[in-house]
Amino acid sequence: MGNDTQMKLVSGTAGYVLEDVPHLTDYLPDLPSYPNPLQDNPAYSVVKQYFVNVDDTVTQKIVVHKDSPRGLHFRRAGPRQRVHFESDEVHACIVTCGGLCPGLNTVIREIVCGLYHMYGVRKILGIDGGYRGFYAKNTVTLTPKVVNDIHKRGGTILGTSRGGHDTSKIVDSIQDRGINQVYIIGGDGTQRGAAVIFEEIRRRGLKVAVAGIPKTIDNDIPVIDKSFGFDTAVEEAQRAINAAHVEAESIENGIGLVKLMGRYSGFIAMYATLASRDVDCCLIPESPFYLEGSGGLYEFIEKQLKENGHMVIVIAEGAGQDLLSECLQSMDQQDASGNKLLQDVGLWISHRIKEHFAKKKMLTNLKYIDPTYMIRAIPSIASDNVYCTLLAHSAVHGAMAGYTGFTVGPVNGRHAYIPFNCIIEQQNKVVITDRMWARLLSSTNQPSFLNARDIAEAKKEKQPATGLLDGENCKDKVND
Repeated sequence: MGNDTQMKLVSGTAGYVLEDVPHLTDYLPDLPSYPNPLQDNPAYSVVKQYFVNVDDTVTQKIVVHKDSPRGLHFRRAGPRQRVHFESDEVHACIVTCGGLCPGLNTVIREIVCGLYHMYGVRKILGIDGGYRGFYAKNTVTLTPKVVNDIHKRGGTILGTSRGGHDTSKIVDSIQDRGINQVYIIGGDGTQRGAAVIFEEIRRRGLKVAVAGIPKTIDNDIPVIDKSFGFDTAVEEAQRAINAAHVEAESIENGIGLVKLMGRYSGFIAMYATLASRDVDCCLIPESPFYLEGSGGLYEFIEKQLKENGHMVIVIAEGAGQDLLSECLQSMDQQDASGNKLLQDVGLWISHRIKEHFAKKKMLTNLKYIDPTYMIRAIPSIASDNVYCTLLAHSAVHGAMAGYTGFTVGPVNGRHAYIPFNCIIEQQNKVVITDRMWARLLSSTNQPSFLNARDIAEAKKEKQPATGLLDGENCKDKVND
């Protein structure tokens, strides 16, 4: 899928740059506007300043020097005084794509309830089964009554799938059904597809707002502070780590090994390790490790077993893939979303650890736990439920105000409208030369597995502390 979205940059004084999102009036200049119906909503009558000023923006960098330029900004999310849709003309649809993640049903619920209660919208459809549902499946009528209790359930009531993106068929379906607001919930691949849908809608000159809600349990979407479902995943991972610790502690030379999600980014493994304090070693995709020799994983395991009699290892699913490819036949297969199919590093490293210590005639008892699908399928915890509500409401406010071709998320604690290109160009990853990873190494006392050359290379790749302030493009945040 190509993406030819043009960046919409607005420059100001002192190095101020606004990376703005598209608006329906960019290609429909005569589009009328209307007073926001929220001004007559009794629930918001007590709010001192409910409407967001048209010039409000959110800065991407908040740590600056006294002489730093003002830097890159995004348009602040929230309700505007004027909207570009009348309540009775809105025909909205919601679609969920990609893998499961805690909080999907909460986002669906709050989009429906936000449209219904805040803006008086009555026509809302759920697209069944991901992108292909636009042209291959039935739709579901959504009302507050239908979605009332769905936040208490895991998964998505709309169903999901990978792939199935046919831009022409999808936009044809949107046009044929008279849909004029599209809410797309999914990860970077899904948002990439949403950007292409927006471009086709703009090419056809349709009055259709396209809003993305970023979803990835791995927390690998850049720019935004974090993705929904991440807190729930870290919390639920504690149960697996606790079980591994109990198993390891209860037997001679016990090793508890837990594999967590993290295809390319090790945030879940890192935060779950820091939260647990029972983990002795955390292995993530961003930090290469090796097994044999001085300073290797085998040596560290042996040291821990001799000193403590047990140990717990947490490994992200994408860690050690280079080691696997050396030992096993390389697999270049992809899933329907275009993600590389990873080999099971948990099973592989379990066998390697057992074989190594069996050769050394050293007794070990290893228990391997993979809670991946248990974590993906649970309902979201309270903090994620609140976060999902804010995401959903911000998306609704943006679409009603006529913004389109955007995704929504918090940037330094303030919700903003972010152009699709900013979140699909690269992934958010753990920076192993930052303090958070140093905190983990200090907590576990594990070796860094890096030699002097690796450390020098990692420091070269890291962005400087004010690297985002030139406003040239959207880069990953530093994990402070």
